[in-house]
Amino acid sequence: MRLIAAFLKLVRLPNLFFIALTQGLFQFCIYYPLYRSVIPEKDLLHFILLVFASLFIAAAGYVINDYFDINIDEVNKPEKMVVDRIIHRRWAIAWHFMLSFSGIVLTAIAVPVLQKWYLILANIACVALLWFYSTKFKKSLLVGNIVISLLTAWTILIIFFSKVSAGNAFDPGNHSQPKLFRFAFLYAGFAFVSTLIREAIKDIEDIKGDRKYGCRTMPIVWGINATKVYIAVWMVVLIVMLLIIQVYILQFQWWWAVAYSLLLVVVPLALIFKKLFNASSTENYHHLSNRIKLVMLTGILSMIFFYFYL
Repeated sequence: MRLIAAFLKLVRLPNLFFIALTQGLFQFCIYYPLYRSVIPEKDLLHFILLVFASLFIAAAGYVINDYFDINIDEVNKPEKMVVDRIIHRRWAIAWHFMLSFSGIVLTAIAVPVLQKWYLILANIACVALLWFYSTKFKKSLLVGNIVISLLTAWTILIIFFSKVSAGNAFDPGNHSQPKLFRFAFLYAGFAFVSTLIREAIKDIEDIKGDRKYGCRTMPIVWGINATKVYIAVWMVVLIVMLLIIQVYILQFQWWWAVAYSLLLVVVPLALIFKKLFNASSTENYHHLSNRIKLVMLTGILSMIFFYFYL
């Protein structure tokens, strides 16, 4: 039981649940209401396979990240370490390759290989990016943050592109397809920006261990105050973007969706913005990181409203 618990901790089970929840909400609350009369026969099976492909690839990424972060984690979060304390490093690297390979195979089974080969290549690229993120990118200025943000957005976009052709993603002849396009990139954009914010906050939280082992993250290169300004700019962009969206959907009289978004997404972001510049300790930044994660959850859960509105 201790080994199972350690493995689930290693692959970040709550984060995997969040990925599955995000993809499930997009499938059942946005795609199904828009396409309920023309859903292909095996669509659900293919969707489930793609979800597991995403989960396996993400889990492999978490494993390889901990594998290469042993020294840094001994400084930043020794109480959370699993690799080399409970799970041997050889087993960690073996699990990385098994999970990555399984994710790519499931992708190949889930999509028509000849028509959507690019999705298989995209997930292979995800595996490669997660490897290079763990070995190099996360220690570089901005690159690692952008990579993780793109991969987070991809968890939504892969479901979208599995439904439509890449060369015809915005087909005005199909009244449902432009709506699906807008929803996919709206939520992918939200995931991208909110992840950029959270990754920058985590960089400040982990500055002690990162500095000791030669990382060139934003707070180390630019300083903590400049990093806070960077975070604040993206938070303003996100808040303004969300407010514009609320004004747009008011014309449809979706009152409950607007109220939900304002109270559980926009207001919490404003409160995080207020607390950002007063934060000074590792505990403060850890708290802000968790708050952003909670906002990401409430933002993704807003898809539920479209099950009733579409």
